Amino acid sequence: MSDILNKILAVKSREVAAAKLIKPQTVMRAEAEQAAPARDFTGAIRAKIARGLPAVIAEIKKASPSKGVLRSDFSPADIAASYQQHGAACLSVLTDEQFFQGSAAYLQQARAACELPVLRKDFIVDEYQIYQARAMGADAILLIAAALDVAQMQAFEALANSLGMAVLVEVHNTIELDAALQLATPLIGVNNRNLRTFDVSLQTTLDLLPRIVSAPSHLKGEGRGEGKSQGGGEGARIVVTESGILGAADAALMRTHKVNCFLVGEAFMRADDPGAELEKVFL
Repeated sequence: MSDILNKILAVKSREVAAAKLIKPQTVMRAEAEQAAPARDFTGAIRAKIARGLPAVIAEIKKASPSKGVLRSDFSPADIAASYQQHGAACLSVLTDEQFFQGSAAYLQQARAACELPVLRKDFIVDEYQIYQARAMGADAILLIAAALDVAQMQAFEALANSLGMAVLVEVHNTIELDAALQLATPLIGVNNRNLRTFDVSLQTTLDLLPRIVSAPSHLKGEGRGEGKSQGGGEGARIVVTESGILGAADAALMRTHKVNCFLVGEAFMRADDPGAELEKVFL
């Protein structure tokens, strides 16, 4: 685990402890259970792929620890509306405050401005954050295999599913992938950014791809060996390539390998019109 990730997780644990003092988990759970129904995050991705289109999870991110502020003119609602207009399947919104200058309010503003399902992009270390995610309107959460063990991920996944949310599990290498494949979620995110060096290589996705495609499905009702395809059909695992998609050539490379789902942030955030950039790269 990288030093920066260790630092983020330590801060996150302190944040959760402080949040529980302000709003106990029983209260947060009640808010989550009373929230309006979640939008179908996985279904939105499958629908795009079924039509032969790239399924883009378009990210709303103001800053990052390594790059600083990515977009000074930052309006989550306007960005979300532009993404929807130009063909995004879903949104990803950073809610981490200290390291990414994110906010729960940004997620709420973005979701209210469109009809797309929204992923809460944060560092989940406690079930409290899952209730918090649903209470703020999130339709999906991110679980990072580098930060959690299999038992934690399975418990967090079950809780998210019980609240109607999808789970995107993120991996960086084969060890993390083997852990992630023990979850039921079809959404396997491969982060092409090395957590230690911050170097980015699309080869990471290509190297892990055969292992994902050949893995048996853990989805309920699926027989062993089914769900191997990443074509997006019901029960199929869906590879989500993350980081390093900077232009049309990168997107085309992934699609030639039948990787049809993309989580992209930085390339869009730096563009004058994020949605127009999405369409330029993918459509």
